[in-house]
Amino acid sequence: MTRKHIGAFLVLLLLISCSSLTSGSDNSLLWKVSGNGLKKPSYLFGTHHLVPLTFLDSIPGIQEAFESAEQTVGELNIDNMVRMQADIMGRAMLPEGTSYEMLLSEADRAKLDSTLTSLMGMGLAQFGRLRPAMLQNLISVTLYQRYYPTLTGGTGLDQYFQEEARKRSRPVQGLENTDDQIYVLLEMQPLERQAEMLACMVKHPEMLKEQMDELQRAYHAQDLDALWALYTADDPDDPCPSTEEEKHALNGARNAKWMKKLPAIMAEKSSFIAVGCLHLPGEEGLIEGLRKLGYKVAPVR
Repeated sequence: MTRKHIGAFLVLLLLISCSSLTSGSDNSLLWKVSGNGLKKPSYLFGTHHLVPLTFLDSIPGIQEAFESAEQTVGELNIDNMVRMQADIMGRAMLPEGTSYEMLLSEADRAKLDSTLTSLMGMGLAQFGRLRPAMLQNLISVTLYQRYYPTLTGGTGLDQYFQEEARKRSRPVQGLENTDDQIYVLLEMQPLERQAEMLACMVKHPEMLKEQMDELQRAYHAQDLDALWALYTADDPDDPCPSTEEEKHALNGARNAKWMKKLPAIMAEKSSFIAVGCLHLPGEEGLIEGLRKLGYKVAPVR
């Protein structure tokens, strides 16, 4: 059974959220932003947080676009990874007095424990202080790396572009701060909802693999329409559906905040803007948002 919906835990691999986004022939991961008073064009690139750097060889014009920009913009300014990881782990823990005995049934705890032990060599006894959303992310990333060992590892695309900008003494800006990202990753959903999604995920590993396969095909084909369709399609057979409110909070609400910042950022300096690819398409996406403000946004081929 083919899944036509990306679960919330898998969306986070693309975002660390149909109407038609553009004409069907305009699919691309790299877009040129010009006009509306800009002295120099900026570029918008949709990343996948777990593909290798060699993927960039398949993007026409990507290096030229990056080199022409005066600054790099990401979802988050990854300037101090150690500090950021410490902040995340500090807030990844369950609140005092909360346990998985309170959040999951005995059967669901046993399934989660066996999944963690199989993947990481340690079970709920070792990981049981972490929030369910954190375990969702750990399991998703671990499975992704197991399924696609030749496509993962090393520096991610987002980190690469920021590191390369710093090597060239160029500014790096983040559209969000660490608190914003931690909220989206770990705190946006109530603990009970996180536990529900975690339990569903470990019960349906075959679904996660099918979702990952479809995601891989769409991203490597640079097909934003297909990625958006995977995210927005309503599949009645999906055992772990995200709500419309959850999808909007992950994607549309964040895009709206970013759109308030991007015009000033691009006006100050020509920018290479690298964010998760699902932030580009859709009526609430950055492509349409920039067009509505009067910019010309065109695919780079």
